[in-house]
Amino acid sequence: MASTDLETPAVVKTIGAKTITELAAYQTQQTGNNCSFHAISVGIQLLLNYKINPEVLAQEVNRQWWRGHFMRIFPNWAVTPRMQVRIIDYLAKTRNLPIRGTFHYATVSECLQALSDQSCIPLITLIWLWGQAPPIYYADSQLNFNKTKKAQGHTMVLAAYDPHHVSGEGLQTPWGFINSWRDDAQHLFWMTESDFTKAWHFTFPGIGPNPLVLLQI
Repeated sequence: MASTDLETPAVVKTIGAKTITELAAYQTQQTGNNCSFHAISVGIQLLLNYKINPEVLAQEVNRQWWRGHFMRIFPNWAVTPRMQVRIIDYLAKTRNLPIRGTFHYATVSECLQALSDQSCIPLITLIWLWGQAPPIYYADSQLNFNKTKKAQGHTMVLAAYDPHHVSGEGLQTPWGFINSWRDDAQHLFWMTESDFTKAWHFTFPGIGPNPLVLLQI
């Protein structure tokens, strides 16, 4: 599917029609390569009001790796979108939770539809090459939290679409995310249309373009 399916709405859309402040409060600071565990934990809390410590979950998944249950590439290393689905299914089984995960090659319109669907939480994975990290801004400032020069990937919860949101002086940043880069945050993290679609569309072997995991009840 094309990544530039840009029939975006002229109104604000948020998960569960929650306020930006309410959504921002779900953010917790990750350590290491644990962004997927934070995103999954947030999604479960939003859907079921069930709390899972993401850092404890990451260590649990590390131990499962040595038992032949591969839910991350190596212990303390990356988690692919399809592995996120495995983690969600693992939690459903071990915690007796009414959840499931599904992987999609999605479009922008499908992401926006997920924001309106109270039975699912969209998890977005972005990938970039060396020196091509997409800017990710905090609140309405032009403070870029993603200044790394490394090739990396990062998973966040897509939490809001606000066509009127501006970062700094006139930089339109409509895509809002619950991001694991800050504790006790009062605001979401935001991206421009072009930065978001470019990083999301990057095709990595075994992952492909536009990866979307839906955490569903």
